[in-house]
Amino acid sequence: MSQESLSKLNTSHIDEISSSRNEPEWLKDYRKSSLSIYDSLPIEMSPLYNKYTDAKKMDPEKVLLSTSTTETIPSFLNKRLTELENETCIIQIGTNVHKINISDDLKSKGLVISSISDAIQNNFELVKKALEASNSNDDKFTALNNAAFNSGVFIHIPSNLILEKPIHFLACLSEDGHSTIARNIIFADENSKATIVQEIYSPKTDKQPAYLELLNASVAANAQLDVTTLQLMDQHAVNFSTRRTDLAQDAKVNWYSGLFGSILSRYKIEYFLNGNGASANDSEVIFGNDEQSFDIQTNVNHESPSTEARVVEKSILRNKSKSLFKGMIRIKEHAAKSNSFLSGRSILLDKDAKSDAIPGLEIFTNDVKATHSASVAQIDEEQIFYLKTRCLTHEEAERTIVEGFLEPLSRKMSFQVRAWIAYLIESKWENRELTINTDAELAKFVEIEETRYNEDAEIEQHYKYR
Repeated sequence: MSQESLSKLNTSHIDEISSSRNEPEWLKDYRKSSLSIYDSLPIEMSPLYNKYTDAKKMDPEKVLLSTSTTETIPSFLNKRLTELENETCIIQIGTNVHKINISDDLKSKGLVISSISDAIQNNFELVKKALEASNSNDDKFTALNNAAFNSGVFIHIPSNLILEKPIHFLACLSEDGHSTIARNIIFADENSKATIVQEIYSPKTDKQPAYLELLNASVAANAQLDVTTLQLMDQHAVNFSTRRTDLAQDAKVNWYSGLFGSILSRYKIEYFLNGNGASANDSEVIFGNDEQSFDIQTNVNHESPSTEARVVEKSILRNKSKSLFKGMIRIKEHAAKSNSFLSGRSILLDKDAKSDAIPGLEIFTNDVKATHSASVAQIDEEQIFYLKTRCLTHEEAERTIVEGFLEPLSRKMSFQVRAWIAYLIESKWENRELTINTDAELAKFVEIEETRYNEDAEIEQHYKYR
């Protein structure tokens, strides 16, 4: 097992990864081609975004790569792993898959959850299809991941399978300080329905390990995929994630992201609405403190008629934290009657916090609806004063305003996701460890959220007592 820093990544390291996994020749060539592209590309492709991004703050000398990492489980994960023992899940520690749990019933119905290495051997055609859908020329870190991925997860939901319970995908960096480059692939076949909960952790460290992810999701005709991503890494770590989601006719995706950890997060998210009637709903919540930096780019590509998309990003920023939201709606020539909305909003809790938003539209046809918006503002002192006259402390007043800021976004989430987000915001506000559990404390949040927006019950009560 050799160790190499990202700054010295070369073909020898790529050969070592391929050989250790007994990969086919075409994949070795694919990796080497991507590496040459990686070396030639700038960190930020767009001159417009280049002056704003903090992605260059990742130090390639400190990002250490290895073909394999230690399998030791960080102690702070023990409680969470115990809770997931009987759930459908895949647990990844560093480059190693610690556990895969699928019931015999779901196996018999065709559900596949495996490491990417096993999928290359057992699901060759689907893996190759996903790799070919990813163009290394699009982005430097797409090329890096295609070249040097040393781990990853493969999930295949077969046709007509409707999963009642979520698939849990937990990834944590290893305690040896090595970085993980993950190639994650999700296929949801026709008429299927599934929920995936992704949790990303890292142990406390004084180094700068990185979780570098490239995720391809393919959602077939009339399928629905609900994904929740919760990024809870230590603030010395770095998290770069590139996602591409392709949707066929009448396919639907709801993706909720809660980004709370790492010193530097860079997310590039792409939706391709390829079939008539496809729809995507993307909701992103960011809470930054200290000197955290979040760089988010979300692009929606309407390729076919009557497609719909809704992207809403909301940032809460304290201390010297920063956020950058870059978004683009593209409605192509043959995508008439499409409807798209893009919004990036930030609330600054301290004078040194900073946020930039750069939304855009590219419309190539008529008979469409498309709009975008952006706002960056500090908390209104008059609102603080009003709430303090109602016996709230200054901090309680701030938190109440933040809750109101997030509430319209929360209405689009499930009770469980709202509870997780609320719990994590409270944890971060009080400088507690960032983790999600299903213990009694979190159950209180779920109970509150289940009753908070139950508008149907309110209507029924109105008719009952009128």
